[in-house]
Amino acid sequence: MKKILIINGPNLNLLGVREPEIYGDTSMEAYIDSLRQRHPRVELDYFQSNHEGAIIDQLHAVGFDNAVDGIVLNAGAYTHTSLAIADAIAAIQTPVVEVHISNVNAREEIRHRSLIAPVCRGVIAGFGMDSYRLAIEALIG
Repeated sequence: MKKILIINGPNLNLLGVREPEIYGDTSMEAYIDSLRQRHPRVELDYFQSNHEGAIIDQLHAVGFDNAVDGIVLNAGAYTHTSLAIADAIAAIQTPVVEVHISNVNAREEIRHRSLIAPVCRGVIAGFGMDSYRLAIEALIG
């Protein structure tokens, strides 16, 4: 059985409530339940924090010794600002796929540059909540 950790960054605890025209009206908890049903042979864990250091600590905690087979990371706004998260991803052994619910390249210019993309296995953006499913399938495929 594969084990995948989904990590969400700041403000993503508000999924289902926050700007539904951009992020939809489904909570992350409801979406994870649907992912577990779709992939019964994948153990999915979930972590969310609004704090950069907590995200880094989580990456360190699972990024070595095959604690998980892959990480799906939606770093939120930290994608565009956090060299520290990029350094943490570069330091660990576990593959990371960067995801975004919205098409960040169709949004404000500041969202067009990702500091973490160069150290991730790949990037999936713009497919709504389905971006997480696509990332999981890329990691287990």
